Amino acid sequence: MIRQASCVAIGGRAILLEGPPGSGKSTLALALVDRGATLVGDDGVTLEAKGNSLVASPPPNIAGLLEIRNVGLVPFPVTSAPVALVLALTSDAPRYVEHADTLEIAGCTIPALRFDPAIPAAPIRAEQALIRYGLPRDGAGA
Repeated sequence: MIRQASCVAIGGRAILLEGPPGSGKSTLALALVDRGATLVGDDGVTLEAKGNSLVASPPPNIAGLLEIRNVGLVPFPVTSAPVALVLALTSDAPRYVEHADTLEIAGCTIPALRFDPAIPAAPIRAEQALIRYGLPRDGAGA
């Protein structure tokens, strides 16, 4: 299945970035890539359930391309990885989170947070969300 989202992998675990057009998916993906993440897909990602894991892969038609606003489509190396966390980009994310919500995709349950990408240090906050709430690497499979 192809899902309209952006996705990066950090340490073998993928963060799925979801939100409406203009919500900051590509910008956050670019900032995370700049900090060492690897692109999985921008504005589209292939998702496949494998056992208890949901594996994200680059979509064939746009694999390796990230849209950088005011620059264009720029090629980047890509990877595949099990989805460990979903960040739903929104300006009304809660300030404090005690536990992650969950989202079911293709029969797999993934931790999910509402996340405001406009607040400073968004890439660092996204990395910390993965550390705190993301599925463990071996628990995420693949």
